Amino acid sequence: MKSILLIHTGGTISMQVQANTGAVVPAENNPLIMEGEKLKQLANIIEIEAFNLPSPHITPKEMLVLKKLIEQYIEEHSIEGVVITHGTDTLEETAYFLDLTLDTSIPIVLTGAMRSSNEIGSDGLYNLMSAVKVACSDDAKDKGVLVVLNDEIHTAENVTKTHASNVSTFQSPQYGPIGFISKAIVHFHHSPNHRNVLPIQHISKRVALFKVYAGMDPDLLAASIQLGYEGIVLEGLGQGNVPPSLTPIIHDILKKDIPIVLVSRCFNGIAQDVYGYVGGGKRLKEEGVLFAHGLNGQKARLALLIALHHTDPKSAMNSIFSII
Repeated sequence: MKSILLIHTGGTISMQVQANTGAVVPAENNPLIMEGEKLKQLANIIEIEAFNLPSPHITPKEMLVLKKLIEQYIEEHSIEGVVITHGTDTLEETAYFLDLTLDTSIPIVLTGAMRSSNEIGSDGLYNLMSAVKVACSDDAKDKGVLVVLNDEIHTAENVTKTHASNVSTFQSPQYGPIGFISKAIVHFHHSPNHRNVLPIQHISKRVALFKVYAGMDPDLLAASIQLGYEGIVLEGLGQGNVPPSLTPIIHDILKKDIPIVLVSRCFNGIAQDVYGYVGGGKRLKEEGVLFAHGLNGQKARLALLIALHHTDPKSAMNSIFSII
């Protein structure tokens, strides 16, 4: 059997419902740690608890801790795969952070749960066992970081949480899963065609994320620069457009050599430099705005944050944001 590093970080998968209040809270003892015997039937498990945090408490600093922890175990132990249990609210962000910063061919799999451990229909243990099966699969190698829930395998780059409570919340809009788990088999039906890896060693800078809306005023963008943010991501309208009121401040920010990345706030499609009117994507690109093709806002923010910490930030930004 393969040796799999299992890292617990907290989240609903390790929580319980309080009988007296109905509130879902972290359990005093992670209930998944008591399921070791079931997991030992699948792999040799090296189990550690990195932290026990609800996923809204996770920041890029915790993500960096996970990255370094995985690198340490790869170097010091003969592990053949990694599984991370994580809260679902920010699971896709941790997955994408690790996907961009870990340079390894072994399977790295994140999983979570939408129902806590003592709820009827709890999905935590099932998802965990599925994730371990994927981490043990030879076909999971060289596919970057994967997300496994509800019998589906998704790439970290494309997956997102689409429903507040449904167990099938994790989807990859317009792309779909790259594989599935069915009883005893793990099946991949296609593979990612590219992957950027940008190793970093620290996190100190800040990147702001704004959703663009009709009639948006420029003061929030201006305030973010005054507060010391070193990059901005805009979830733009349609194929990548903004109201004309934002164009002067965008011009001023770019003149300060502070990068601005534009994504579409639409659920499907990608941001492109198409429209030539004031605030249109074509003019924005001519000004120097970068386009993140296919990434959502929260992942584009992480990508820009990681690029800014790279030894060559401009090269790193070009490798991520200039695919098309």
